[in-house]
Amino acid sequence: MEPIKITNALVRDLKKLRFAEPVTHVYNPLEYASKPHRDYLQRYGSHRPDYVLLGMNPGPFGMVQTGVPFGEICSVRDWLGIDAPVVRPRQQHPKRLIEGFDCTRREVSGARLWGWAQERFHTPKAFFKHFAVLNYCPLAFLEESGKNRTPDKLPLEERTPLMESCDRALVRFIEYYEPAMVIGIGAYAEKRAKEALQDIPVAIGRILHPSPASPIANRGWSEAAEKQLRALGVPLP
Repeated sequence: MEPIKITNALVRDLKKLRFAEPVTHVYNPLEYASKPHRDYLQRYGSHRPDYVLLGMNPGPFGMVQTGVPFGEICSVRDWLGIDAPVVRPRQQHPKRLIEGFDCTRREVSGARLWGWAQERFHTPKAFFKHFAVLNYCPLAFLEESGKNRTPDKLPLEERTPLMESCDRALVRFIEYYEPAMVIGIGAYAEKRAKEALQDIPVAIGRILHPSPASPIANRGWSEAAEKQLRALGVPLP
């Protein structure tokens, strides 16, 4: 199954799910930001890379705005060359509005990831020749305060069907890509990859998440991530 068809199937699965308080708003950028996401998949996600970098779920000023994993505005628009219309969903959180490419807030994690890719590989073509970048879960969960609730913090009765849908999509992506390794960006992504892909013969590793909440990442994420990639046997230019 091709990436766009995998995404469409995932969207259909996720529409069936419901989430209760403290979650008050659920954003699915695969729907309202479908145009830039489709552009991303068509340009950079339809080849067969050596490695798949797997994130957790969208950040409020990254993929939530652009539909691109780790989709910090400037990186997506200026380096990846993607700037497609985003249709604002009807129900928005008043403290986390969907502004699309007009958003002026920076997603630090995305700026670090794509900034490293640009510095190391120079062009998207060179980077995506070897890598694909996905998020395990495409949904963002917001509480009334505007706080982001990560998927691992959902109650079991909500988390289980969510993971079943996301696991199924991940398996399909990896069957399509046939990479040498899936590399979780952070512990959660690595854990989900190990569980979802246990029946698929693919190596699984992990690198540090570029979140500003990580003191180690704040001291030099690129250097730490490259050291971990080399330790996994990933060649870098």
